[in-house]
Amino acid sequence: MSKGTAPHVPVLINAILRVCAPIRGVWLDGTMGAGGYARALLDAGAERLIGLDRDPLAHEMAATWADGRVETHLTEFSRLDEFATGLDGVVLDLGVSSMQLDRAERGFSFLRDGPLDMRMAGEGPTAAELVNTASEADLADILHRYGEERAARRIARAIVRRREDAPFERTLDLADVIAGCLPRPKPGQVHPATRSFQAIRIAVNDELGELHRGLMAAERALAPGGWLAVVTFHSLEDRAVKRFLADRSDAGGGGSRHAPAAPVRDPAFADLSKAISPDADEVAANPRARSARLRVARRTHAPAAEVPRATLGLPEPIRLIHQ
Repeated sequence: MSKGTAPHVPVLINAILRVCAPIRGVWLDGTMGAGGYARALLDAGAERLIGLDRDPLAHEMAATWADGRVETHLTEFSRLDEFATGLDGVVLDLGVSSMQLDRAERGFSFLRDGPLDMRMAGEGPTAAELVNTASEADLADILHRYGEERAARRIARAIVRRREDAPFERTLDLADVIAGCLPRPKPGQVHPATRSFQAIRIAVNDELGELHRGLMAAERALAPGGWLAVVTFHSLEDRAVKRFLADRSDAGGGGSRHAPAAPVRDPAFADLSKAISPDADEVAANPRARSARLRVARRTHAPAAEVPRATLGLPEPIRLIHQ
């Protein structure tokens, strides 16, 4: 049993352990966070665990639980194949973690007042710099593309109008402006700022670029028979993972009088799962799990390949800071 007590139960971990059983060999947790997945994999039978995270806080926390079976690296998961190959499994838990949301000083939450930061690694432009300098058109694009926010133009206009009086510095200040652009939520509906904060966070941390590069890195790092398990929390990420696995499990061929046959190739993944959602008990125990989706696939012997960003349906990155 690993040292320490996990501060939260990792989302859909039981499903991962069930689908990928038996857990053995060397696994890599590309989004280590508080170590919930890492410890569960070790307890289930993994002989060694490689943990990656770009957030220094995750590594401070790892010092309280990691033992001699654990190797950690302060880096992005998009670089995972630089640290390990021949892996028996890779797990990626995308998005923001509980340890980040729960700390007001990190600036991720629209429910807690804190500096408007949102940087996972503590480096580069902050969310405040983004909302105070991006053009109205770019703000609207970010909110629409990354947050799928229907009121993106209205919110962007309100942000630009408000920052002419005073720059945004605090999370609740921005959340209030966004909420003022949308109808009051009905009971059970998400906070009006949910999609906008998601979009800004994704832009600040280049999360979609990380996902694109990370999926290809996992394909390169997995041994034949190794498992890839990805937990997503919004539809944009889930669609990208679904399209990646569909593309890399396609053997080609086919064709018709309406479309030419695709080149025949050996598929790089097999045994694809359908999207797995948390059950009612897990959602009751952890409401943040309600939007989670898990997709799992098994690596074959086929060589790895590059997959264009457009194939995954991911929008092109938007320049963040205007000089």
